[in-house]
Amino acid sequence: MTEDRRLGGRPEEDAAGGSQTALRSAAVRSRAPARAMLRATGLDDAALQRPYVGVVTCWTDVTPCNIHLDTLAVPLADAIRSAGGTPFRFNTISVTDGIAMGTPGMRASLISREVIADSIELAVSGHCLDAVAVIVGCDKTIPAAAMALARLDLPGIILYGGSIAPGELNGRRLTIQDVFEAVGAAAEGRIDEDELLAIERAACPGAGACGGQFTANTMALALTAMGLSPMGANDVPATHPEKPCVAARCGRELMRMLRAGVSARRFLTREALLNAIAVGAATAGSTNLVLHLLAIAREAGVRLELADFDRVAAATPVIADLKPAGRYTAVDFFAAGGSPLLIAELAEAGHLADVPTVTGESLFQAARSTLRPAGEQDVIRPLADPLKPRGGYAILFGDLAPDGAVAKLAGVDADSFSGPARVFDSEEEAFAAVQDGRIGPGDVVVIRFEGPKGGPGMREMLAVTAAIQGRGLGESVALVTDGRFSGATHGIMVGHVAPEAAAGGPLACLRDGDRITIDIARRRLDVDADLAARTPAPAPRRALTGVFAKYARDVASAADGAVTIPLASGDEASEAAGRSAGEGPPPPGVARRPDRRAQPAAEALAAAGEPLPPAAGSAGQAGG
Repeated sequence: MTEDRRLGGRPEEDAAGGSQTALRSAAVRSRAPARAMLRATGLDDAALQRPYVGVVTCWTDVTPCNIHLDTLAVPLADAIRSAGGTPFRFNTISVTDGIAMGTPGMRASLISREVIADSIELAVSGHCLDAVAVIVGCDKTIPAAAMALARLDLPGIILYGGSIAPGELNGRRLTIQDVFEAVGAAAEGRIDEDELLAIERAACPGAGACGGQFTANTMALALTAMGLSPMGANDVPATHPEKPCVAARCGRELMRMLRAGVSARRFLTREALLNAIAVGAATAGSTNLVLHLLAIAREAGVRLELADFDRVAAATPVIADLKPAGRYTAVDFFAAGGSPLLIAELAEAGHLADVPTVTGESLFQAARSTLRPAGEQDVIRPLADPLKPRGGYAILFGDLAPDGAVAKLAGVDADSFSGPARVFDSEEEAFAAVQDGRIGPGDVVVIRFEGPKGGPGMREMLAVTAAIQGRGLGESVALVTDGRFSGATHGIMVGHVAPEAAAGGPLACLRDGDRITIDIARRRLDVDADLAARTPAPAPRRALTGVFAKYARDVASAADGAVTIPLASGDEASEAAGRSAGEGPPPPGVARRPDRRAQPAAEALAAAGEPLPPAAGSAGQAGG
């Protein structure tokens, strides 16, 4: 007698007439005790026999980004049920950057990405579910969902809850970016406290994620370009009346994928990830895209390196006029034609690969079939008339970044910047210096010990960068950090410096007054000092417990996406790289460790199979 029979199991047929033994949920449905527990939740015989499908939300009422996600789960689950599945809803966490920014709580933000991915993996695996839909909102929930799908390799789909509508004050449209910058303007005396309060009250009018091409909207567009979300679905704003219909469509598409046996790693290919880089560059999107795509690639075992981002960004013009450096919001982007129009423009010029999508159409087919009649609009420009000749970020190497750094080029046309270092060992110290007027034109603000290990958690420096902008120093002060930037950041900014200071990186040896040169044209980040002759500054002592201690122990470099999974090396890495180049998907858990030798920019790009691109005539926009 088999174990299943001893536990009261019996063969079942699913709602589509196929054997349930082909489904993971057969391990649950074949056991009488498990069925008894499920009956207590209200399931009948028919529901017990259908495929088991997870519906994950990142709902919380602490933030507008996620406050409506539970309402989207209802039509999505109903559609799964109507299409022959049995949906199970569960929740995961979210840490909201807009609330945590500038506080010690921001150290939890990037760490939450790993916790969210872990929790999705555990809940889906622990209940032997057959497929999963994830409804996401603010920044870290989006890459975490893709990371979880890469691990599980089940039929999976992701729906972004959508952007918030812009606020309005005296005819001026506002986003959360305006509030952060108003703090600096108030400190400078350019506005009074009453105006700051008015901006605060008007900026965020309801549900939805931050409204510029910040990290959430950048990553939502990346999911579309990778084929993990239906074309145009993520563009629909949070409060738009069609959003529940979009959610229902995702439920139907997921059931179609389940019956067709299409799983997530079909979409997580190198070509799809390069598409995501291209749409980020074309929209001057968040530099957090770099960190998150590297992490997704490591989870999927796909070869992706920092040099790929520079190569694609150098070849992709900015054609979307979006905040933080542009004029328009994500709601305007949707109204102007959104992702179908953007992808159609890029595809026609050969900037994208035609990859499969969760709807069964190819990316190019989906863009053509979803295009709406275009009226007069200047949010998305034709490629023949771009806003900038290259995308909004560049990858730098050099004395201060042997393993690479990400330069943000938002709204700045300078190809280089050089000035004395003003060195701070925390975001708080740097913010106080800016607010007190101790930072002046020509300075290079350096914030170290804020990397993945050193923070821990690699905080975003929006409080500092917004204060710099608010005091009118956006074009005359640069910032270099082993931390990150918010999507709302703009100015002369270099982040993700690797190795980080806490891991013995060169930033730990910097001193006040050292002359730093940021050379975008040559892709260099250098300092006029003999750092090798110096003793590194000690990292600030922080008492770490719990998840923070585990993260600091396990996290990889920002140049590897700051993942906490074991990274393959040696023969495993070569094998994984070969698979990602076209020999089939690697098994779950295999990720490739790239060569982390210090290389000048030209050598690093050559290692990725591409020559150093020619210097652009002017730097592009970027969102953080």
